[in-house]
Amino acid sequence: MARRLALFDLDNTLLAGDSDHAWGEFLIHKQLVDEAAHRAVNDEFYKNYLNGDLDIHAYVKFTLSPILDFSSQQRHALQAEFMENTVLPMILKQGLDLVKSHKDAGDYCVMITATNAFITAPIAERFEVDQLLATDLELDGDGFSGNIAGIPCFRDGKVAKLEQWLGTNGELQLSHSIFYSDSINDLALLERVAEAVAVDPDAQLLSEARERGWRTLSLRR
Repeated sequence: MARRLALFDLDNTLLAGDSDHAWGEFLIHKQLVDEAAHRAVNDEFYKNYLNGDLDIHAYVKFTLSPILDFSSQQRHALQAEFMENTVLPMILKQGLDLVKSHKDAGDYCVMITATNAFITAPIAERFEVDQLLATDLELDGDGFSGNIAGIPCFRDGKVAKLEQWLGTNGELQLSHSIFYSDSINDLALLERVAEAVAVDPDAQLLSEARERGWRTLSLRR
């Protein structure tokens, strides 16, 4: 039998919060941006995400704009500090346990998230997943251009990016898969997997889960 594919959304699923939004607050804390102006825009983008109408290209550009002129060394130092001081306290122990249970069962574990790979790569390492699929960033020399490279890993794009990746991994199939997510933004992928699990779901996803008979799960109790 083919190896089972275990897919995990990140923000508000394995984390008690949203790493993308938390990055904005971290930049404020580091005094790299104007507090009032940056928080207002960051909060508005997050509201749009929750409502299902986020312009992810504009959000990625906003997210990266304060560090576009940073050297590689500066970016990695900031990334490490963000991981240590902001992300680690957000990691749900039951989230770690859930991923570990799938790894122990021999499943192939993939973290699949709309949040960009710069923010999420260290988080994927902490969870020891087999693969990270995130929104990739376009490079400009030694830094980022502020644009997305390829397909954004968001809504229908999450499905497209996953299918593109699966095309290079013949042993893994959506027909033998499970996906954990909190968000209505992931409905397209939840509809495609063999088993959909709504984790601490938002109101829209909870309604869909009840209507479709999907299992619900809390990692926060």
